[in-house]
Amino acid sequence: METKEAPAETGGVPFDLFKLSSRWDCSAVESSLVETLAVEEEPSHLNTFNSSGMFNMVSTDKMSVQYVGSPQHGYDVGGVQANCPAPTRRIAYYFEMTVKNAGQKGHVAIGFTTKDFNLRRQPGWDANSCGYHGDDGCLYHGHGKGEPFGPTYTSDDTVGAGINYSTQEFFFTKNGEIVGTVCKGIKGLLYPTIAVHGPNEEVAVNFGKQPFRFDIEAFMLKERRKQQELIDKLTLPPNVSHWIVRSYLLHYGYQDTLNSFDVESGIMSPHIPASQENGYHEQGDAYALNNRRTLRQLIRNGDIDSAFFRLRQWYPQTVQTDTSVICFLLHSQRFIEYIRAGQLIEAVNYARAELNKFFAIKPLDDLLEDVVALLAYEEPTKSCVGYLLEPAQREFVADAVNAMVLTTNLDAKYPEDPAASRLEMLLKQLTQCSLERRELNGDQGEAFDLHRVVANDKFECR
Repeated sequence: METKEAPAETGGVPFDLFKLSSRWDCSAVESSLVETLAVEEEPSHLNTFNSSGMFNMVSTDKMSVQYVGSPQHGYDVGGVQANCPAPTRRIAYYFEMTVKNAGQKGHVAIGFTTKDFNLRRQPGWDANSCGYHGDDGCLYHGHGKGEPFGPTYTSDDTVGAGINYSTQEFFFTKNGEIVGTVCKGIKGLLYPTIAVHGPNEEVAVNFGKQPFRFDIEAFMLKERRKQQELIDKLTLPPNVSHWIVRSYLLHYGYQDTLNSFDVESGIMSPHIPASQENGYHEQGDAYALNNRRTLRQLIRNGDIDSAFFRLRQWYPQTVQTDTSVICFLLHSQRFIEYIRAGQLIEAVNYARAELNKFFAIKPLDDLLEDVVALLAYEEPTKSCVGYLLEPAQREFVADAVNAMVLTTNLDAKYPEDPAASRLEMLLKQLTQCSLERRELNGDQGEAFDLHRVVANDKFECR
């Protein structure tokens, strides 16, 4: 019968270490998340299957279209969409069209339409579409009556159409300059669309394989700066950032860094407990600071035996169940240290004595297979499980031990997972708010990305 250990409880505070163990290979999870977010197909050519083929001819490279019919009616349009919809997980999307020949009347247009749009109609003439037209410079947005918008355009002009997901607006350009914007007002995926509507009219598209006339990168940077300016206008209590950073250092037991931080800030002596400020109490995070620092240093140095000894001496309740997740993490790390030192016989004996009992526990058996797999490689650091030998794995185990020790504080009340600091909780809340905002916009636009924010801040500071 398969067994599964219940979440550990210490001092009446439930602490689900199985949830923590799911973060085993944090770097792999993060890489997978980044790859998932990055996989979003972008338009690359014109769709020859979904177009009004009787009135247009798409070139063999699928990058230009020419009107070949004889228009008898107003709906004899030669419209064509891109091969896929505009990507949405970004701050903006943009493409361009160059008019190679405006023909006699210049009835060319650029814009966005939904998948099932009737391509015998100009973009903007019908619902769920928007288009900027060359012959009159008008903007058409869901009906056949255009509104004055910008200049007309003709042969050799390059016009562009984009979606600003931050403001939920369409924007259009001519020869590298913004013409104007309009509220998007259309839900769902939108396809870049171009159209010709008269003899000899011919246009070519650019989906980004060639440099744009319009500087879309500068545009997106400007939009991000606008967002940052709105954030900068928010009023925060004085020194709030100092106390958030300080709470992070306290939470994880980085006492030496904390002391240096306090000295550099000049706000307090490192040996005087912080008083309540901005409604924040730090007594909980300061709990057992010296002990937690010692445990972290032992684990970071690979001295797992001493860490076990200290835990049994100081907090025996955390390791009283020999099949608990915290014991699994420590025993696994001890095995890893044997591998690191090249002591294979000792590693095998230790696995038989201490790790065998964890194979019957889900989800630890999968994690244990990764650990034991280190024995199979002559150069384990270069293997698929080599991440276990990196310093980050020691930090992961140290974080787990630190969180477990915090649960022994009988005076503390944890509304959230004690494995996370206040700073991390704030970042989670920020990410969730960003996702909810995207959901209100039809899951379109950039989600909060801490790595991008930090990278941009570094760039701005240069």
